[in-house]
This record gives sequence, C-alpha cells and structure tokens, in this order.
Amino acid sequence: MNPFRSLTDLPQRLRQPAVRDLAWVILAPPLLSQPPTRQRHPLAASRWSREPQQLAHWLLTLDDDCSSLSHWLAERSVRRLGLYYERLWQFALNSAPDVEILAANLPIRREGHTLGELDLILRDDDGLHHLELAIKLYLGEQNTSGTANHHWLGPGSRDRLDLKLSHIAEHQLPLSKTEQALSTLAQEGINSQAVQASMWVAGYLFYPWPAGCLPPAGAHPEHLRGNWVHQRDWPALLAQYPGASWQILPRHDWLAPARISPADHWPNDQLQIWFATLEANTNAQLLVRLEQSPDGYWLEQQRVFLVSDSWPETLRPYR
Repeated sequence: MNPFRSLTDLPQRLRQPAVRDLAWVILAPPLLSQPPTRQRHPLAASRWSREPQQLAHWLLTLDDDCSSLSHWLAERSVRRLGLYYERLWQFALNSAPDVEILAANLPIRREGHTLGELDLILRDDDGLHHLELAIKLYLGEQNTSGTANHHWLGPGSRDRLDLKLSHIAEHQLPLSKTEQALSTLAQEGINSQAVQASMWVAGYLFYPWPAGCLPPAGAHPEHLRGNWVHQRDWPALLAQYPGASWQILPRHDWLAPARISPADHWPNDQLQIWFATLEANTNAQLLVRLEQSPDGYWLEQQRVFLVSDSWPETLRPYR
C-alpha cells in the first residue's frame, strides 16, 4: 500500500517547509486500507518505490536548493490546502524518473457545462491511470462508536468521510469513462479505454478527547492521528501536559509535522493570551504540542483541533 515506510522519519530531517510538505505528501499512509473503490499510490510503479533511497536523495538535494519547487508552487494559486496538495503531487510525479503526467486538472464539459475535472492522467510501467487525489482531516463524533464512516466529520462539519468516498467512487472515478471524457482524452491523444481509475486519499483522523472512539472500519492501521477537544475542555487537556509548549498552526501548515524555528516559537504567555481572546463560535483551530530538539527547533509531538462548544450542532462557513 505504501512503498516508502522506511523513509517515514525523513520529513523531520528536512529544513525547507515546502520540501517537508512534499516529502509528507509522498510518504504519508492513506487514511483507509480497505476503501470502497480501487486505491493506488501514485508512485507505485516508479523506480523510487523499488529503491526508496533514490527518493530520499532527491528530497535531500531539493532541501539544499528548493528554487525549482518554489517556482512551481508560485505558478498557480495554492491558497486552498487541497490545491497545494495536488500541486505538490504534480511536482513529485513530474520529477519521478519513470512516470509521465499526460494531463492534470483536466475539465470535462458537456454543452458548456463542466461535469467535473480529472485530477491526473499519468503513464507508468503499469499502464495508464486516472488518479483522484484528496487530503482530508476528519473528526470522530463523540458518543458514537466511530466505526461508521458517517461518524467522521470535517472540521467545519461541511464534509463527511462517507460522503467524500461516495463522491469519489460514484462521480469522480467514473467520470473518465463518460462519453464526454472519452472525447476530451482522445483530443489529448490518450486512449482512455485503457485507463485504470483509482484514488489516493491521505490525511489525519482526530479522536474526541478524552473519551476517544474507534477508528472507521477499514482504517489504515498506520493512519495519522490527533485529538479534538471542545473549548470548555481545553484547560483540562492542558493540565495533562504541565509546562508543555503549544502553538497554533496556520491552515497552510497542516500537512507535515510542525518544525518551528526559535524565532517563530510562541513566548510562554502567548497561548494564554490567544485563548483568552478566542471567540466562542470561532472555526476549528489546529494546535500542536511541541518539544525542543537539540538544534533549537521545536518539533510537533501531538496535534489537537480546538472546536467551539456547539460543534458540530451550530455551523459556520469554514475557510
């Protein structure tokens, strides 16, 4: 499922934030090991999957000079986390020695109406592939077993794991076999009849604190995880980690585990000041518990979503 398990700790060795996110995108396990449709790692047939040290060397070299990655990201807006995730995958696949991207974000239209778009059409040693990518963060509902996909909600309660999987399986993946897609792909010189459709969905699952819940059925045994807590319970959670350093993570930094420089690290009283001014119905905030490493940087040990006391009953548009 994940051919790069031997490189799991590599992102923490990288200094450049975008390179660390790139490494995380490639190395992170999927959320599910038993999804309702075909799942395939985008680099499954690459030489890098057979020789992971080649991938490690490429990432370490890029960390020394990340100008090519910076230019790539600057070519298009990546303000949304999902777009940033896709652009990082496109950079990786364009750089892989034996993978060719034939189309990316290809719109499929009928009579001027956009039916959707194909995230990636690529060619490798296993053939032609239509690949749908997604980065997702889901919170398990309190007072549920957690085993059902509908128990897992996005931070803004506008998304649910079961709905996302259904959309991928019933709309996004079949799109490449529609008459309109066949015609569009033919115009690109692609024999779409030979295209195999699959998905790759990565991210984090956040468990309610303190009671917890079970993971969704079919969750990958090594899926990335955190906790979530209502504002009213935040002081009690803090009390379990006396003297710990906590800091908020901006949305753009939600991929790789945090590595914060001494200059960007919050002073001791900053967390209390921030929490005291937090609005009761604010959107979910992602915080990380940090420990200082020998080189002075602060490294993530735990991540926690802080949500309003009304979550998920009272909803606000999530940005």
